[in-house]
Amino acid sequence: MTHLVPTLDHAVINVRDRVDAAAEAFQGLGFTLTPRGYHTLGSMNHLAMFGTDYLELIAAKPGDTSRPEIMGAPEGLDGLVFGTEDAVETFAAMERAEVPVFPYGEFSRPVELPGGPRDAIFRTVRLKPDPLLPGRLYFCQHLTRNLVWRDEWRHHPNGVTGIARAVIVGGAPLAELFARMFGEDAVRAIEGGHSLTVGLSRFDILTPAAVWTEFGDAAPEARGRRTYMAALEFRTRSLEAAAAATGGWLEGSRVVVPASAAFGATLAFSL
Repeated sequence: MTHLVPTLDHAVINVRDRVDAAAEAFQGLGFTLTPRGYHTLGSMNHLAMFGTDYLELIAAKPGDTSRPEIMGAPEGLDGLVFGTEDAVETFAAMERAEVPVFPYGEFSRPVELPGGPRDAIFRTVRLKPDPLLPGRLYFCQHLTRNLVWRDEWRHHPNGVTGIARAVIVGGAPLAELFARMFGEDAVRAIEGGHSLTVGLSRFDILTPAAVWTEFGDAAPEARGRRTYMAALEFRTRSLEAAAAATGGWLEGSRVVVPASAAFGATLAFSL
């Protein structure tokens, strides 16, 4: 069977109903954010756009029940999203691999441009909820990429150019799921766990002890969770720029921002 090749579209930090505070916090960490977007699904967001991927701050309106998975989850890194050019074929490929997924869905959000608003349109294929999953995993197809990746949004005071790595607390069952999705050769054993190559990035699935060893007090609280998304590591043009913009501390060859300062997600910046 021919497997899909995993690529990274974006990572999602859940800020629940605190979108104003989150936007202020991440701008304070040196990210340039897009204007607030409102999805036809009922959620809202800000994006930090990079070269080929991006960071999404996802939120719900206070009292809105249209996106229960947002308010039903804690703040923090809550979504890792693979890219796809064909949501229909991706759904079929996941079914062939016996990975439980929902049929693809389509939604949009208006994007304000100098010439007037236009709709950015997306198709997604979502893995069905399972205690095995560390958060939301899904595929995203952009039908209007030119409305999302715009140069005026890709310049950041912290020098970030892309997402290099996501860190997940989990075990062998998650690694086995990724192997079913993308082939056994896409997953390799590393110290403290396993790693999935995702285009120019990677997802490291580590034990709680390995995450504590790496990040210490900067790591998120487990909150009783057995598996969860813990950290994002970004590529930056300059460690000095990242340190100055974020107020993080230089730790070896990277700058680290504790989860307590970034809505429950540990952030790291490296060259």
